[in-house]
Amino acid sequence: MSLVVLLLGMGILMGAAAHTPLPVFLVAAGAIAAWLFGFAVRERIARHRG
Repeated sequence: MSLVVLLLGMGILMGAAAHTPLPVFLVAAGAIAAWLFGFAVRERIARHRG
């Protein structure tokens, strides 16, 4: 069930991204990439501590 919800959400986001101007899309993509990088660093630090 969660896979269906994930795919539906991705479809909605991809459809919205297709109608977004390129500079807005690139800023949003950069923000998401920065958040994912920060999350990965936090998880790696937590894994080494615990």
